[in-house]
Amino acid sequence: MGFFDIFKKKSQPASAESDVQTIEQAEEQKVQEQQELNTGLERTKTGLFSKLARAVAGRSTVDADVLDDLEEVLITSDVGVETTVKIIERIEQRVARDKYMNTSELQQILRDEIVALMDEAHATEGNFGLDAKEGEPYVVMVVGVNGAGKTTTIGKLAAQLKKAGKKVWIGAADTFRAAAIDQLQVWADRAGATMIRQEMGSDPASVAFDTLQSAKANGADVVLIDTAGRLHNKIGLMNELTKIRNVMGKVIPNAPHEVMLVLDGSTGQNAFEQAKQFTQATQVTSLAITKLDGTAKGGVVIGISDQFHIPVRYIGIGEGVDQLRIFDRRDFINALFGDAKN
Repeated sequence: MGFFDIFKKKSQPASAESDVQTIEQAEEQKVQEQQELNTGLERTKTGLFSKLARAVAGRSTVDADVLDDLEEVLITSDVGVETTVKIIERIEQRVARDKYMNTSELQQILRDEIVALMDEAHATEGNFGLDAKEGEPYVVMVVGVNGAGKTTTIGKLAAQLKKAGKKVWIGAADTFRAAAIDQLQVWADRAGATMIRQEMGSDPASVAFDTLQSAKANGADVVLIDTAGRLHNKIGLMNELTKIRNVMGKVIPNAPHEVMLVLDGSTGQNAFEQAKQFTQATQVTSLAITKLDGTAKGGVVIGISDQFHIPVRYIGIGEGVDQLRIFDRRDFINALFGDAKN
C-alpha cells in the first residue's frame, strides 16, 4: 500500500454522463489548484525573476559574467550553495556544447535543469509504504523543530484523510509542552480524528505504544505520531526518536512506515541546517515544507530536495486545511516558471 493510496475512495459504478462530469470537475479543480499554487509562490517567483532580469540586462549571450550573476541570484533565492553550483555546472556544459546561447534562452534552460534535479531527487518516492500490510494502520512519525508548523501539518493532514474517508489516530508524543498537546487536541477534534494523549512529562515512547495499540485494535487506517522538536541536544533527540521507532515496531512490524520532517520554508538557510540535524538523528523519508505563501524563500524547496535526496511530500501555501498540498514538482516548477514551452 502506497501512501497516496490511503487518500483514494473506493470508486462506484458510474454512467458515461457522470464520468464526463467527473472528468470536467477534476479538470476545473486542477486549474483552481494551480492558480492557488501560483498565488502562494508569487513572492518567490517575483524575487527570483526580478533578480534574473537584472542579471541579464543589457547582455545578449550567456558568458562567464552572466553565469556568475546567475549563481548569485540562485544563492540569494535560498536554493543553496551546493545545488546552485550543480545547476551552474550543468548550464556551463550546455553552453560549451552549444557554443552559443542567448540570454533569452536562459530562463527555459534554468527551468530544464531544475526539473532534472528534482526528478532525480524524487526517484525514490515510489518506495513509500511498500512494507505496509493491508488491514494494518499506515504509521507516519512526524518530526521537526518547534514552530516549524508540525502540529498544524498533522492537523491538516488528519482533516484531509478524514475527508477521504479514512480512520485516523493521532499520538501526542511531544509530551514536553502542555500547549503542544492541547493544540493537537484542538486539531484532532476539528478533524474528527481520535487522539491518544498522556500527561505532560510522560514517556513519549509510551504514548506512541498506546496509540498504535489502540489504532490496531480499532481498525485505524492511518496513525500520525507527533514528536518533540528540541534540537539543543542532538544525542538526546536521536536516542528519543530511536526509542519511539523501536517501540512502534513492536506493535506493528516495520512501523513507522514513513518519517516525515516538517520544515518552515520561510527560514531559508536555517531549514537546511534543520534537515541536516534531523537526517542525522533519524531516517527521514519525506519532507513537508510549510509557510511558503508568506516568503520569497521558496527556492529552499529545490535545494533541500536536491541535497538530501528526500522527496518533498507536502507544501504549505496558506492557512486553510486544503492549502497543505500534496507536492507535485511539475506544478511547482510551472508556478515558478510558467508552463513548459515544449
